[in-house]
Amino acid sequence: VCSSDLKKPVFKKSMVSKIKIQMISLFCMLMIFSNVKAQDSGKISGYMFGDYYYVAKNHSKKIEGDNGFWFRRIYITYDRKLSKEFKIRFRMELNSPGDFKTKDKLKPAAKDAYLKWTRNNHSIIFGISPTPTWDVIEKIWGYRSVVKTPLDLQKFGSSRDFGIVFKGALDSGKKLSYHLMIANGNSNSSEVGGGKKVLFSLTARPGGGVVLEAYADADDRKGGKRRYTLQGFAGVEGKKSRIGLQFARQARRNGPSADDTILQILSVFGTAQLSHKTWLFARLDRTFDPNPDGAKISYIPFAPNAESTFIVTGLDFRPIKDVHIMPNVELVLYGGTDSGVTPDSDIIPRLTWYYKF
Repeated sequence: VCSSDLKKPVFKKSMVSKIKIQMISLFCMLMIFSNVKAQDSGKISGYMFGDYYYVAKNHSKKIEGDNGFWFRRIYITYDRKLSKEFKIRFRMELNSPGDFKTKDKLKPAAKDAYLKWTRNNHSIIFGISPTPTWDVIEKIWGYRSVVKTPLDLQKFGSSRDFGIVFKGALDSGKKLSYHLMIANGNSNSSEVGGGKKVLFSLTARPGGGVVLEAYADADDRKGGKRRYTLQGFAGVEGKKSRIGLQFARQARRNGPSADDTILQILSVFGTAQLSHKTWLFARLDRTFDPNPDGAKISYIPFAPNAESTFIVTGLDFRPIKDVHIMPNVELVLYGGTDSGVTPDSDIIPRLTWYYKF
């Protein structure tokens, strides 16, 4: 029975767009999985990590006392060799919003999508791929599942970008390597404004687990809002311990009618194996200048009007291979603002889980 009095459902354009994006993403993943099964080639892998968190204390009373579960990252990766020299990678990422106010489902996004050509000790990569900004440091820190590296955390750059990469070793022993990227400067988003970002790192591994890296980038943004970053890192990798020291400086040109912003960070970290299945980790980041993007930092928003000292420490229990249970606590101490007021400290105890497949 039909009636003209029945109202037709009305969908907002934004809702339709979201549904289309999710359907396209799901279709792409199904195509990949079906191809792997049919061709019996390629490799699917991934990992997941998240927390149970409790905001015991915070400079913002709006989130003090908040607690809950969230996934901070889910990766699903497909790798396939096309030949001895060519390979492809496609990676999807999902995560919870992490802004303490958005109620939404986990949304998929393309994290990696590139073709890699390797010959001898050199590679050319085209597409969305990792940037050199903290690629080396993140691997030595080893606890991205707990917290981002300092420049990632404070929004000095992006872990991915769309462009072309030249990387490789400058000697047969692979003790000196380079990573040059020419990219859009918009992470894994679409190009807007036409400006480009050039990123370069030079890494030395002289022996004994020592790692030294020098890094620089220049980001040509719309409206003359350019950014320049310099970074130095020194670390030592061992079988049962790792230590690292990092300093970075970023100059942000805010346009002809605004003053420049200078941000500087000093970070030190250490990890040590306590037993066969237990590790200890700790890190301290000293941010010498207020970060105007501080309130936008996911999962642990910073006060944007004061310098800060960030501390994280915890234990890593590994009951079986590829499974990590990590109780930890994040602490942020603030200096005074221009008005002479010191924001309250942030204290967030968490139980973090991380597993690979």
